[in-house]
Amino acid sequence: MEEIHDHGVIGNCRSAALVSRRGTIDWLCWPRFDSPSIFGALLDDRAGHWSLHPTAPFSSRQRYVPGTNVLETRFRTAGGSVVVTDFMPAVSEEEKHELLLAEHEILRLVRCEGGEVEIESVLRPRPGYAQGAFRIRDAGKLGVRIHTDQGLMIARGSVPLAIVDGEEIRGRKLLREGDELYFSLVFAADAPAVLAPGESCRKLYEHTLRFWRGWVSKLRYHGPMREAVERSALALELLVYAPSGAVVAAPTTSLPERVGGDLNWDYRYCWLRDASLTVRALFGLGFDDEAEAFVSWLLHSTRLTQPRLRVLYDVYGNAPARERELDHLGGYFGSRPVRVGNAADEQLQLDVHGEVVDAVAHFVRRGGRLDLETERMLVSFGDYVCRRWTEPDEGIWEPRSGRRHHTHSLVLCWVALDNLLRLHDQGHLAGIPVERFARTRDRIRREVETRAWNPRLRAYVSELEGETVDASALLIAWYGFEPPDSERMRLTYARIREELGAGGGLLYRYRSADSPGEAAFGICSFWGAEYLALGGGSVEEAQDLLETLCGYANEVGLFGEEIDPVRRVAAGNFPQAFTHVGLVNAALTLSHRLRGRTPHHRGIPAADSEGGAAS
Repeated sequence: MEEIHDHGVIGNCRSAALVSRRGTIDWLCWPRFDSPSIFGALLDDRAGHWSLHPTAPFSSRQRYVPGTNVLETRFRTAGGSVVVTDFMPAVSEEEKHELLLAEHEILRLVRCEGGEVEIESVLRPRPGYAQGAFRIRDAGKLGVRIHTDQGLMIARGSVPLAIVDGEEIRGRKLLREGDELYFSLVFAADAPAVLAPGESCRKLYEHTLRFWRGWVSKLRYHGPMREAVERSALALELLVYAPSGAVVAAPTTSLPERVGGDLNWDYRYCWLRDASLTVRALFGLGFDDEAEAFVSWLLHSTRLTQPRLRVLYDVYGNAPARERELDHLGGYFGSRPVRVGNAADEQLQLDVHGEVVDAVAHFVRRGGRLDLETERMLVSFGDYVCRRWTEPDEGIWEPRSGRRHHTHSLVLCWVALDNLLRLHDQGHLAGIPVERFARTRDRIRREVETRAWNPRLRAYVSELEGETVDASALLIAWYGFEPPDSERMRLTYARIREELGAGGGLLYRYRSADSPGEAAFGICSFWGAEYLALGGGSVEEAQDLLETLCGYANEVGLFGEEIDPVRRVAAGNFPQAFTHVGLVNAALTLSHRLRGRTPHHRGIPAADSEGGAAS
């Protein structure tokens, strides 16, 4: 079993695979992110993998081909060196009509760069989280067919493939300098499998490079840590489900927040809490099409359940799978249980209305227009907030220990109403009960200012009348509830650093009986850098902290949900959209401040683009 941080990720905006530095694909779900796993060795060595590496002892390193999500793993042995290039073919819509392209395929290209190296591929499928039935048979020139309940897979290669004990597929060859070979795995669920000729692999490689470089060329960011920002943008695009525009939190499940513990959750879904932060990041980088598609997905999904909103949705805007435990899997280094589905869907989180409304407000500020149905839905969100804001909820971090009056939830209720009133004042939203929304907004402000401020701790605290701090309080300034340079925010930041600091610029999200041994939280640490960039500190402080935090990325620039404060490596589900969004937004805010522009997120002009329409 490989460690979380020793992985790169490949994908095609429909699914993703994790590839270890040893050349092993040990996580893959097909046909989409939340499908049952085909390879699950990341959670149990018996759950399937696809290894491709030298037969002799080796050292290895990984990198992405610059400007792409095409992953290279370079192996060195005593006899020579080879590079394995992994990718899921991705091409433009226009090129799809010109190429013979499988809907789901992994291509693995091997090239010997020097000396002699014997390479071996071992493909060991274990579909259905290692519980599904499968049958392997040789189809001659059409490859090796793997029949499963999920669909048909076909393995091919430019070396002979042998079926071993009916359970795995092996291929081996000695390579000399300049030799190349390929391996392919195709998946088809409903339609006939498309098998491109073997000689087309190099063409698909070139098309895929062109696709990613064409996509990333839209990036309009030229501020600090540009390389880290570009990699974060590419990582976020891998987590987009292109057919709907949804953005999943991560492509994995049950990678632990603390190794050996039970805080293991399924993150292959879309959280509303991420909405406004993600939309701001996409617009800010110049990816307007992706931002508008995500807003459209938000409006479609929330329309189905309004006025109450789910905490999370699947990629089509439906309820996630019912949470269950897979007792037959041992978990990542013994971290059990392994869960699929997510019961947080059943929680009440009052902050989500504010995040959705704020995302829509970003869209409108970029020139988007709201249709009548969307206007009515937004008004219903405001009405819901007015009726429910006094209730306790589970809050942003989704603890399963009961409901509380969370400060962050109240601030986001304020954000929802404040944005709705602003949209009304600017002529974008009609038919709202202005006096009621304004009166409730002001009541919420008074409640936060009086009951969420702890004069003894001299900080905004996590709950009304509470005695503990929470890193989410840093967003009070981000959402414009309080100026970043106010005395209260400066004191809150200092208290958070004192009580939640994990060393090296890192922050825990909170400290409680539920979190012993939990690693530092990635996005919270970047919130600290962004708070400084907003005006809570100097430019130099913000830049130094951002550079330090970016240094905790793994070898290929990826972050997990958390960062181990001792080993400085990734923990939790991986790669994590929330963490990369935090990096991007901190960099955007710092960039604007360096250029002397207003750093508050409601006033930051994003990269220029044409406005669209929400429907």
